[in-house]
Amino acid sequence: MMAAVLNGITWGHSRGITPLLAASQRYTELHPEVEIKWKKRTLQEFADFPIEKLTGEYDLLIIDHPWVGCAAATKCVLPLNEFLSKEYLEDQLMNSVGYSHQSYNYKNSQWALAIDAATPAASYRKDLFEKNNSSLPQTWDDVLALAKQGNVAVPAIPIDLLMNFYSFCIANGKEPFHNLDEIIDEQTGVQAIETMKELYSLVDRKMFNCNPIAVAELMSTTDDYWYCPFAYCYSNYSRTGYAKNLLHYTDVLSYNGNNNNWWNRFGSFSF
Repeated sequence: MMAAVLNGITWGHSRGITPLLAASQRYTELHPEVEIKWKKRTLQEFADFPIEKLTGEYDLLIIDHPWVGCAAATKCVLPLNEFLSKEYLEDQLMNSVGYSHQSYNYKNSQWALAIDAATPAASYRKDLFEKNNSSLPQTWDDVLALAKQGNVAVPAIPIDLLMNFYSFCIANGKEPFHNLDEIIDEQTGVQAIETMKELYSLVDRKMFNCNPIAVAELMSTTDDYWYCPFAYCYSNYSRTGYAKNLLHYTDVLSYNGNNNNWWNRFGSFSF
């Protein structure tokens, strides 16, 4: 009997595809009647390409959580709560990081399972801070001072700037999208943009072409950048042998009297 072939699409990073290849190989060894093949796409395509167009070619999708509304509207994927037990989904809820599981629930349906959580974190090169007898930034002014030295990296492609704008709105006391008339009130929005301008006017302009992975690569392969104040974290870069130089991860700084939770509102990947 020929094996049934399932085609899957994920995102092109060792964190995005390597675990799936290993798991799928083992699944086929245990279930020879099923073969799973994976293809990869860029992180930008992962964020931007419509999932309803992917379902014509792929059986299994790794998606980003903002696509849940599209999934619910187009019904291009199956609502998993109709196929998975209530007990299983409750177990996922209890054992997922933060709000990862809930971020894929929309209109009382579970459109995906959280397999990989990503939340903004600060990262730094411990060896460079020690070599230069310097301390980690403790305040926003410390971050700006380090940026003036040219030692701060931060992702600044459009989607990251947008997410950071939302986060700075929260840091300034208001959450976006609280009503249907505006994204955020003018005063809070201007404060957020001014704060962002304060930082982004100081960093290397190449950051405007960098996503979080590119920043991690720059920080781990060169000695130019010591610190990133916020970016979706990739734990691979903190593991011995993965990169030339290890990154260490820590909490983002408090800002404007708010604790670290002002950043932890966005980000997870799902199946």
